[in-house]
Amino acid sequence: MDTGNAAERLAGSRTYDDHVDHDDQRRVQIGMHVELELIDEQGAREPLAVDIVPARAADLAQGFLGANTPLARAIRGQTAGSTLPYTMGDIRRVAILQVTPVQSTAPSDAQERRAAVLQKALSDAERTNAEIFASSFSGKWGDYDPQGMAGWSEP
Repeated sequence: MDTGNAAERLAGSRTYDDHVDHDDQRRVQIGMHVELELIDEQGAREPLAVDIVPARAADLAQGFLGANTPLARAIRGQTAGSTLPYTMGDIRRVAILQVTPVQSTAPSDAQERRAAVLQKALSDAERTNAEIFASSFSGKWGDYDPQGMAGWSEP
């Protein structure tokens, strides 16, 4: 695997154009911007626009959908005008409205930001567990004081 090219792409110095099959620019693939509608069980439609990117560059909050996600796998290879089954929560189908080449690059720090969010969630869960334990445990030395958690330091 040529990690040099991947590192350059992830660093944002190039677009994902080198992933695009130029003979088939209407199909959903890495390096394409996709406008679609998520259709729920009542038929309500919710618009969604994403750029399909390699998994390491994924950041859905910024509009970058990782190629290995269930939605990306479901629409990969499809063309604009397609409507296909896709079951996730109350979503039942997805309609692909438009497929065009990506005009932007994914942020180079997407993976680091995901790791930071996960670490914060883990720290918050550990603190909550400690507070629950402290407020519910009575030992032979007396009750624990949950107010004593005020000095809890996060890593």
